[in-house]
Amino acid sequence: MASTAKALGTAKLLSVPKRVHRRQVLRWGAGALCACGAAAPARRSPGQDVESSAAEMMTPETLRAIERGLAFLVRRQHPDGAFGSGGYPRNAAITSLAAMALMSAGSTPLRGPHGVAVDRALGFILRHVQEDGFITVPGSTSHGPMYGHGFATMFLAECYGMTMREDIRPKLRKAVDLIIQTQNHEGGWRYQPHPRDADISVTVCQVMALRAARNAGLFVPNETIDRAVEYVKQCQNPDGGFSYMLRARQSMFPRSAAGVVALFSAGIYEGPEIQRGLQYLMRFLPRGRFRRETHYFYGHYYAVQAMWHAGGEYWRRWYPAIRDELLLQQDKASGSWVDPYSREYGTAMALIILQMPNNYLPIFQR
Repeated sequence: MASTAKALGTAKLLSVPKRVHRRQVLRWGAGALCACGAAAPARRSPGQDVESSAAEMMTPETLRAIERGLAFLVRRQHPDGAFGSGGYPRNAAITSLAAMALMSAGSTPLRGPHGVAVDRALGFILRHVQEDGFITVPGSTSHGPMYGHGFATMFLAECYGMTMREDIRPKLRKAVDLIIQTQNHEGGWRYQPHPRDADISVTVCQVMALRAARNAGLFVPNETIDRAVEYVKQCQNPDGGFSYMLRARQSMFPRSAAGVVALFSAGIYEGPEIQRGLQYLMRFLPRGRFRRETHYFYGHYYAVQAMWHAGGEYWRRWYPAIRDELLLQQDKASGSWVDPYSREYGTAMALIILQMPNNYLPIFQR
């Protein structure tokens, strides 16, 4: 537990500028940032070699696919700023993920080629922060309300960290407090904003939201993170994969990718849990043929983050494999990717995966 607390630190950071390496941020104390929020110079680390070479993996074909996908998302945004269609219109999670896909290309609210679309999505999420901090859209379909809350809180934290807009902070604070208050006795979270049961899939959403909030300068108790880390570790099975809940011990790829990323997001970058988790995920290295698996995009959204944080051979093997698989499956006419939850969801996830080498969003930075 002490190592987790040390990794995360307790200092409030002013902001996380673009291209600042996330592991370096975790080591900085309050004095390492000047009054303007600029980062102190850091020595080059081995991780930076991964980041500088990653851009070479984004081939011209990849860049064209990304541009088509971004254009599709902008066309599909609703007048009120939301994203989503079919059975999931105006969904908080899909709206937040679509906006973060646009931000992964370098835009921020009102800045960059897609800044207006990002700002409209931000306005939609801010309007749906309830008085108790719960982010939910009345009347919208959801796989689980806390999924939407977690992704939306992470999106708010990314926007706040990049802009320091004062209209974001109080609502972000409430959203973060709701996560802290609804952690259950096992250390995790579940579908509803109540501290009852827990599963690893919802838990990773909340851990990433808390990580993003702390990156942006909001206080998050170390105890909350430590308890979440213990819960995630207890969900790991002997084969390296992760179970959905403590009482259901079967390993599966999507939730195992989520489990590894939860540990990375909590500041755990090495250890037996990380190594066994990565080795389990490598069994599912994309083979160049799209498989209609349950939660395909969800699993690969987390898997590419896990490999990005791991770096080295994990990243060099994984990214080209998932890149080529996604390029084969893009609908060239519309620029979208198909998913049962909606084309907007599939496209947002595919774009975040493909743009991981951009390293723009602080929550995804190494």
